[in-house]
Amino acid sequence: MSVALLWVVSPCDVSNGTSFMESVREGNRFFDSSRHRNLVSNERINRGGGKQTNNGRKFSVRSAILATPSGERTLTSEQMVYDVVLRQAALVKRQLRSTNEFEVKPDIPIPGNLGLLSEAYDRCGEVCAEYAKTFNLGTMLMTPERRRAIWAIYVWCRRTDELVDGPNASYITPAALDRWENRLEDVFNGRPFDMLDGALSDTVSNFPVDIQPFRDMIEGMRMDLRKSRYKNFDELYLYCYYVAGTVGLMSVPIMGIAPESKATTESVYNAALALGIANQLTNILRDVGEDARRGRVYLPQDELAQAGLSDEDIFAGRATDKWRIFMKKQIHRARKFFDEAEKGVTELSSASRFPVWASLVLYRKILDEIEANDYNNFTKRAYVSKSKKLIALPIAYAKSLVPPTKTVSLQR
Repeated sequence: MSVALLWVVSPCDVSNGTSFMESVREGNRFFDSSRHRNLVSNERINRGGGKQTNNGRKFSVRSAILATPSGERTLTSEQMVYDVVLRQAALVKRQLRSTNEFEVKPDIPIPGNLGLLSEAYDRCGEVCAEYAKTFNLGTMLMTPERRRAIWAIYVWCRRTDELVDGPNASYITPAALDRWENRLEDVFNGRPFDMLDGALSDTVSNFPVDIQPFRDMIEGMRMDLRKSRYKNFDELYLYCYYVAGTVGLMSVPIMGIAPESKATTESVYNAALALGIANQLTNILRDVGEDARRGRVYLPQDELAQAGLSDEDIFAGRATDKWRIFMKKQIHRARKFFDEAEKGVTELSSASRFPVWASLVLYRKILDEIEANDYNNFTKRAYVSKSKKLIALPIAYAKSLVPPTKTVSLQR
């Protein structure tokens, strides 16, 4: 299952048929395309350690206390995730108190003979331009420092997703993901392994970006290795957070919150999280047939049963009346998350709003296309045509010009 990257794109939408891993140039030591083998499973990935964080509390779109069979009360996935949201918001608050602008460090050499850091960022920009054309266009309105940082995060997320969803996914083991996480620790500790790592290492040293969402995305990749069914939406929500909601949390410190915004920092992070969830739910609904052919069902099993459906109905690929009723409810849920996301996009810094609005507007239209296909997401792939994108992007740009709300909320 592809993840929704940088609030805006799925790898499925931007691929031109050539593997991202194969497109990385010879200067990148991590991937050896001449051997067509993913070296993430090789012991060349440095080992290291890192601390973990505890989770707890709720997320605003839906929250509940679950009861175990023994009657004990336990936290929902959304409550667990909200602790991460609070941690990210706290980092930004501390940064806002200490300075009005993020410090930007000069270019520094990175390991090996790969040149200066600016070359690493340029390579990240090339990857973003190739695989995320619409998003990359939107980043041109951002300040150079923020734009380069977003490129670096995009590339790391894409590399991570390709580990389990790329052409070399069959070589990936849990141990390989452990090594990738150890390598992430090195990046955050200023010890990049290659030029693309170097760009991310510089980014996280310049912006108040926390490592936890990055760790959590890797956990989402682990879930893809061991899990192909989700018994209820609570389980699916956690997966969506891991593989897509995390991207929103990574991005907010880079995007920046408008100085004139009266919204709480937590509410902006909640909106970023909601957009990631909405995008991933949209991916899931769009890719039902594709995932079924891989033996995967990313739909709540209990809701399928309530609708009188089962995995066998999905594998059969028939858009029956029962399926249409079921899909209408799933689409309604995804739209609720998009609604929640809209509340925070306007609060971002003015130069950062357009790529996020473009994400929201274009991804939401995929849901419209599923409906236009009469809910047949087994054999028809819903996509937004170029002509509809050309109509939608000016709308997104107009929305990006709307200033933050003047309603006073809790101060950051």
